[in-house]
Amino acid sequence: MISYTLKKVSYGLAVMGGVILVVFVLFNILPSDPARMTMGQRADVQSLDAVRKEFGLDKPKHIQFLHYLNDLLPISIHANSRDNQEKYQFVKLMEVGNGEILVIKKPYLRRSYQTKRDVSGILWETVPNTFVLAASAMFFATIIGVFLGVISAVYRDTWIDKFANTFAIIGISAPSFFAGILIAWLFGFVLADYTGLNMSGSLYSYDPFKGEVMTWKNLVLPMLTLGLRPLAIIVQLTRSAMLDVMAQDYIRTAKAKGLSKNVIIFKHALKNALNPVITAVSGWFASLLAGSFFVEYIFGYNGLGRTTVNALEMSDFPVVMGSILFIALVFVIMNILVDILYAWIDPRVKLT
Repeated sequence: MISYTLKKVSYGLAVMGGVILVVFVLFNILPSDPARMTMGQRADVQSLDAVRKEFGLDKPKHIQFLHYLNDLLPISIHANSRDNQEKYQFVKLMEVGNGEILVIKKPYLRRSYQTKRDVSGILWETVPNTFVLAASAMFFATIIGVFLGVISAVYRDTWIDKFANTFAIIGISAPSFFAGILIAWLFGFVLADYTGLNMSGSLYSYDPFKGEVMTWKNLVLPMLTLGLRPLAIIVQLTRSAMLDVMAQDYIRTAKAKGLSKNVIIFKHALKNALNPVITAVSGWFASLLAGSFFVEYIFGYNGLGRTTVNALEMSDFPVVMGSILFIALVFVIMNILVDILYAWIDPRVKLT
C-alpha cells in the first residue's frame, strides 16, 4: 500500500507540474502588461520598469517560469534578504552559496494587480465559503441520490422508478447557470413569501446590531443548484450498481436463508454497490469547486467562484491563476485519496 500511495503521489505531482506550465503559458501570451495593471494607466516609465524588475518581467520567459515555479514550491532557494523574508515569510534551512539560502515556506501566489494584496490571503478569505457550499451540496446530493437510487432499484419498473429516472434525466440535462436562474426566480421570488429565501446573498451578512452574522438560508438555493447534477448522476449510478448486485448469487443465498428485505438491501447489497458511488462523489466534490463559479455569481454568494469571475473581468490574472492552481490541487488530492480509499474498500483492486 505504501508503494502504491507513493506512486499515486508522484503522478499527482507530475499533473500539478503540467498544470502550472499550462497556466503560466496561457496567461503570458495574453496581450496585457502586469506592470501597468499594478501601477495604473498614468504611471511613469521609471515606476513601470521598477515593477517589471520586481516581478522579473524583464527576464526571458523561461527564466520567468523558473522564478514562478520557485515561488510556488514549498522548498525553494531565495536570496537571504529582509525583503524576501517579509515577502515569503520563510524558514531558513541551509545556505547554498552566493548569498542564497534553501528555505521552507508556504507557496507564494504573487500579489493582486488591483488590491495589491497577497493572492493567498484573498483565497483564504473566500475558499471556506466555497467549501461549505460544495460540501453541503455534495452531502445533499449523496444522501438523496443514494436513497432514490436504492428505492428505484428495489421498485424497478414502477412509478417510483420512472419518477427517479425522469428526475435524473432532467438534473443531468439542465446546465447549472440555467438551473440557478430558474431556482432563484421560483423559490427566491415567486414563492419567497412561503420559502423565506432570498434570490441572492452570501453565507455571512452584516447586521447593524450584531455585526457579521451567519445566514444559513442564503446557502439553500445555491446548494440545491450546485447539487442537482451530481444528485442525478448518483441516482443513476446507485440504481445500476444495485441492480447488478441484487442479481448476484450471494444475494439469492441470503434470500434463501430467510433474511429480511432490509438486511439484504442495506447490509449486503448497498455496501457492495457503493464503490462507483464513492468514485463519483469524490470526483464531483472537486468538480463542484469549479462548478461553483457560475452558481456563486448568479446568487451573489461570496466565494472562490465569484472572486475569480470578478478578477477575470478586471484582468487580475494572479488571482485567476491562484484560483486555477488551487482547484487543480484539490482535484489531484481528491483523486489520490479516492484511489487509496477504493483499494482499501475493495480488496479486488490490484495495487499497481
